[in-house]
Amino acid sequence: MAAVSSMGKMYGLCFHAARQTAGLKASRLLHRRAFRISAVHQQQPFDSSLEKPQFPGASAEFVDHLEFIQPNVISGIPVYRVMDRQGNIINPSQDPQLSKETVLNFYQKMTLLNTMDRILYESQRQGRISFYMTNYGEEGTHIGSAAALEPTDMVFGQYREAGVLMYRGFSLDLFMAQCYANADDLGKGRQMPVHYGCKDLNFVTISSPLATQIPQAVGAAYALKRENLNRAVVCYFGEGAASEGDAHAGFNFSATLECPLIFFCRNNGYAISTPTNEQYRGDGIGEPQRGISARLFCPLLHSPLVLLNSGSGSRLWHAVHPRGR
Repeated sequence: MAAVSSMGKMYGLCFHAARQTAGLKASRLLHRRAFRISAVHQQQPFDSSLEKPQFPGASAEFVDHLEFIQPNVISGIPVYRVMDRQGNIINPSQDPQLSKETVLNFYQKMTLLNTMDRILYESQRQGRISFYMTNYGEEGTHIGSAAALEPTDMVFGQYREAGVLMYRGFSLDLFMAQCYANADDLGKGRQMPVHYGCKDLNFVTISSPLATQIPQAVGAAYALKRENLNRAVVCYFGEGAASEGDAHAGFNFSATLECPLIFFCRNNGYAISTPTNEQYRGDGIGEPQRGISARLFCPLLHSPLVLLNSGSGSRLWHAVHPRGR
């Protein structure tokens, strides 16, 4: 009898739990239906002559004929530039009016970076260090964009942003220590050459795999947003890294979460060994800028940083420039 009684209690408990589960599911279903119905009732009636659909996440026009959009009939995204090839300001209203001291500082940093590249590249060819990647032809994008940042802004780089770190105060001794992996290296020789990083300068250590820094930068920017700090994040990557899945996931997360983040794509036309015409079809993404001059990028990057700090979401810059080597 005791066994029968306990079995009855068990069945009773199971039946009660099943009823609770079914009731909870029914309640959730009714709530979803009520939400959908209320959403439909909230939609405003359209004028039949100017009717526009309201699709989630998109805005488009209704058409009564099928037409495929061909990329060859769409004009490309225009490339913004301030100076011509001779260094003359094209439109005086776009002159950033930088002081002579500022421009001279840019030039000194760019030539110093170029000289350091030459020495370390030759060291790698001589077998003194195991690996090195130069920044030839990209010095202006580094120095100009770095000048627009605040010291508290975080930087996620790839492996051709040594100029950003140099402008922030990373010394030649620390560059050499990292590449030679000696006792003065901040990473204690645990990284490959050119995988720089400095906590004090808010420059996150570089990773070898392409595009891993993109979702990491999104997470850092979202954390800064949640903490309500007046700081931004800049994430540098090459056009080859933009083909990685991490890039597209990062773009979407940053856009939907409205993170204070600037994606900075350096398009030097190589993608290591793949030319851009074989890498993707289309006109690229972002706002193309001719990325040779530091004089261009300092004010250019400052404007979206102001927008980021006002809470207007992420931005993407597409710097188009040739790589020297």
